Amino acid sequence: MDGSARAAPPGSPRGGGIEDEAVRAARLLDAQAKAEELFAAIQARGLIAAGVREISASNAIRDLAADMFGVDRYWHKRIVRAGPNTLQPYKENPPDRAIAADDIVFCDFGPIFEAWEADFGRTYVLGDDPDKLRLRDTLPVVFEAGRRFFDSSPEITGEQLFAHMVGLAQAAGWTFGGTIAGHLVGQFPHEKIKGAEIFSYIAPGNDRPMRRLDRNGQVCHWILEVHLTDPPQQIGGFFEELLDLGPGGDQLGSGQVS
Repeated sequence: MDGSARAAPPGSPRGGGIEDEAVRAARLLDAQAKAEELFAAIQARGLIAAGVREISASNAIRDLAADMFGVDRYWHKRIVRAGPNTLQPYKENPPDRAIAADDIVFCDFGPIFEAWEADFGRTYVLGDDPDKLRLRDTLPVVFEAGRRFFDSSPEITGEQLFAHMVGLAQAAGWTFGGTIAGHLVGQFPHEKIKGAEIFSYIAPGNDRPMRRLDRNGQVCHWILEVHLTDPPQQIGGFFEELLDLGPGGDQLGSGQVS
């Protein structure tokens, strides 16, 4: 062994991560609670406002996270999207846009709190447009319907949950705008299966049970994403948080299926 390398503590999984499942769950929930507090401060401080450019809003949120929690790392790109840009899925990089007085805006941030990943997304509406308000208010409803389906389906696969989320969006009168509906989350960096990354996502092609252990023998935990759009109106909204932990989640039960 190279003298600069340090062995993981006895009983730890490969890579030195925390093995105790109750501790892992608590750390993920704590990271999400901090993200929720951050997003509440975004609204309270008026960081999403007419005339502010998306990049400027993103940078202001980055600075706020540093001030509030000392966050200096994000495990994925920071996203603030407004107006027609809200139609674009995660992988796209639409041109920077100034937020308009009647825009719908969503934020998607993946801050790392003391080595634990959060992934949190919320939607804001400036003005009183009824369709935009209805879209914003539908997002958590669709999320909870997806969570109930997950909770009631012990052997559910990633592709099955993705298909269900698409159906929920259509039933609510919207288009599902994402190419995925979520992903694994954990201690940074979260588990990715080399050569088969589709199994890290709630997406078509992932035919493995979501309730399983990863290659380190740890319970897989998931983020559920809801991206609803109305292409003719050029609007979209986004909502995401932990799927299997927290209120309504099946908590540690996901570790019972390998």
